[in-house]
Amino acid sequence: MKPADILIAILVAITWGLAFVASRIALDELSPELMTALRFAIAAVPCLFIRKPKIAWSLLVAISFTLFLGQFLSQAYGIAHGVPVGLTSVVVQSQALFTIGFAAAAFGERPTPVQTLGVAISAVGLLMICGTVGYDFSVGAFAVLMIAPISFAVGNILLRGARGVPMFDLFAWLCLASAVPLFVLALITNGPGSTWTSLTHMSPTAALCMLALGGISTSIAYWLWGRLLRDYPAAQVVPFALLVPFVGSAASSIVFGERFGPLRLAGMITVIGGIAVMVLAKRPQILPKTA
Repeated sequence: MKPADILIAILVAITWGLAFVASRIALDELSPELMTALRFAIAAVPCLFIRKPKIAWSLLVAISFTLFLGQFLSQAYGIAHGVPVGLTSVVVQSQALFTIGFAAAAFGERPTPVQTLGVAISAVGLLMICGTVGYDFSVGAFAVLMIAPISFAVGNILLRGARGVPMFDLFAWLCLASAVPLFVLALITNGPGSTWTSLTHMSPTAALCMLALGGISTSIAYWLWGRLLRDYPAAQVVPFALLVPFVGSAASSIVFGERFGPLRLAGMITVIGGIAVMVLAKRPQILPKTA
């Protein structure tokens, strides 16, 4: 990779890691539904100037509801209900485990032995984390959070059907497809009055966080990441995502003073180690289709 593109990959990973902290700050004033809706509404602003890419509405909505709506709404809910930001950033990255499994089921991509080892290591790490649930946050909050990596993985699989589509255009319209139902959900769950009050009485700090989440973390960062994946093999780009949980955990420790017990910390490190094994492994084999 070119030095400039390596720098871009690192900056994207740092941006995504810091986004977990920005989400936590915004959630002090906004509900999970409204915060997520506002995030995507800001990222969807380019839709005013660009046409919908040549992709079926059904596929566009399916990708949007998994890769964006399902992933980020469950993240926001988990953080809002006490799941530590650093732990959230690690759990979300466990999507690599589910992506490999879903790819095997959908496309017959048989994991290599090294990838299988990585899946097993990450699974052990998740079980270790599960052993710490119920002390500082509820089992229900953690269960909802686990929707995030699963939705992320399904979105990754569905995204393969949009090859050849301009990434910036696609992600802008994916955000629009998520923002509309999320605003409806916010109005239903919070009520029109409460929703309007939250929007009009937002503090400058929360507003700045939302602009960063929508304009930088979602719109610009995803576009840059998609461009890198277009120009380089995934094996060269994806490992940079391993920086996300480290940045998220370190930032949350500094900003919120988060500390993790021995078992949870060991589980988080184990999950990241398993992800590293998975993404650094060779490309999985394609199983021959039976007649």
